[in-house]
Amino acid sequence: GNNNISGIDGGFSQYFRGRYHLNGLTTDEAVCGWNDQTLQDLHGLAWTTSDVFVAAFYYRIFYQISACNEFIRQANKASIDLPEKDRWIAEVRALRAFCWLDAIDNFGNVPFADENNAIGELPARITRADLFSYIEKECTELLKGSDLFDYAASPYGRANKGFVTMILAKLYLNAEVYIGTPKYQDCVNVLKNLDASYSLHDNFQELFLADNNNCTDELIFTIEQDGNDVQSYGVTNYLIFACTGGAMDAAAMGISSGWGGLRTTRQMYEKFSDDDARKLFWTEGHNIDIEKISEFTEGYAMMKFKNVNSDGSAAKANGFVDVDFPVFRYADALLMKAECELRGATGADGLASYNLVRGRAGLPVASSYTLQDVLDERGRELLLEGWRRSDLIRFGKFTGNDYLWAWKGGVQAGKGVPSYMNLFPIPENDLNSNPNLSQNDGYPTK
Repeated sequence: GNNNISGIDGGFSQYFRGRYHLNGLTTDEAVCGWNDQTLQDLHGLAWTTSDVFVAAFYYRIFYQISACNEFIRQANKASIDLPEKDRWIAEVRALRAFCWLDAIDNFGNVPFADENNAIGELPARITRADLFSYIEKECTELLKGSDLFDYAASPYGRANKGFVTMILAKLYLNAEVYIGTPKYQDCVNVLKNLDASYSLHDNFQELFLADNNNCTDELIFTIEQDGNDVQSYGVTNYLIFACTGGAMDAAAMGISSGWGGLRTTRQMYEKFSDDDARKLFWTEGHNIDIEKISEFTEGYAMMKFKNVNSDGSAAKANGFVDVDFPVFRYADALLMKAECELRGATGADGLASYNLVRGRAGLPVASSYTLQDVLDERGRELLLEGWRRSDLIRFGKFTGNDYLWAWKGGVQAGKGVPSYMNLFPIPENDLNSNPNLSQNDGYPTK
């Protein structure tokens, strides 16, 4: 009842739910039928500088960065004696680096403060290029140091060098977008450090079930969820409940009833062939085309995440799910390497990496592949995991008319939108309260 983020329901403002609002609902992955505040403007790519969902995620990012800064500030006090203090500080720096990655990806030029800034001081504006350098330096220092847990050899759910490696690799993968300079070779070079510790789990669906904590061969970092001890109206609780509704078998999803919200578009569904093990959709009684976003039966529902165990037994049935959310997993790293090779990097084993992911899904071995193949493969493999917007931007297909999907631009057939919408606006309230900031290009300023 006492929300950290004002002006929005507490469930809507949870970090990874807010992250999916901006990075999933704005793409061909999903529409949501609810009419809460400005939610429909996200899929229509029609948000404004006062959009409550854009602001909620913006403030959630910086709330968490502030919490990280304060932890480091307090932990560094000489009067505080904490066991494993250096390791804890390193983990918090890693979590903060992930937040900064979301900041640079979604908002570009943002307010900046770390543990060295005085409390109450108005943050200065940092450019996207300077923030890129800061994140790169933080990650490089953490990977060189000995304070973080080493790759897969860490307690489950704790930040380790695998987590930081993926943050740095994502930064390099999108460097051409962020700073205008490609760094695909750097991306491959850091991803190679994962190969000795991680591999593909043999069963795709098990990665998204209630006992997916057993999939540590592939899962690099997860947000833990537990029906008893870690309850949230965001993360996988949101993804499972919102994807379930109507005549769907809620029990098969591991819940008693759904919220009837999320469905995918025709454009995403048709990327899946019938022999693809990842084609996990509810189609009975649903139309493939979406004429009315408010109708749950228009668009196919997604059944990727389920609150059941891998042996078919039921998970806890108390209104909250047990499914951990996979922030980073090895399949993503393999597809990143495959993409980087096509963009000029060497030593990526790109075709082999691409075929490993396809093979696990039951698809035939490819003798060659294109960048469009990689984008489509990422769409199939990483559905609902929060990377689609970033991928579409990197491939030049998020704005403009090159790729259209249902209700892009607010019309059923889809239409292009201006390229400035590759970044979200800085919320008006933050601009009004901090004169150091300025609005992202293309958005109106006062």
